[in-house]
Amino acid sequence: MKLTKILSATLAFLFIGVSSQALPTPPEGQDMRVEWKVMQSWPTENKTLGMVHSLDGKYVYILNDKSQVQIFNREGQLQGSIPIEKTVSAIDISPQGDALYLIDNEKNSFSSVSISFVVKVAAGDSPFEGPANAPVTIAVFTDFE
Repeated sequence: MKLTKILSATLAFLFIGVSSQALPTPPEGQDMRVEWKVMQSWPTENKTLGMVHSLDGKYVYILNDKSQVQIFNREGQLQGSIPIEKTVSAIDISPQGDALYLIDNEKNSFSSVSISFVVKVAAGDSPFEGPANAPVTIAVFTDFE
């Protein structure tokens, strides 16, 4: 059962980037000892050359033919695009998910690109966010010396 869930999660990432109308395999099935079920699918807008996903499953990074890496969240919503050299041919991600690794075989080069996400916090006039009766409160002081 555990192996089935691992295979299902792995296969789901293999099908990311393919529109639901043009799946290369039936949405679910079984062949001998392998079962599959497509868990998600969304269009990528461009030809996909490579992809990786964060180990926590929150983000998918797609290298496309338009000289960019597009970053999607797990719901398939585009979070942003990183412009890259046209000759980049391979992509990977660091184990911590804070860096992308790009290979340029034409220039025989390797690049490491730092990744971070901007999060908007609408605190308004309140010194905290979330319910006032939350069991935990975290305070961050940016002017502390």
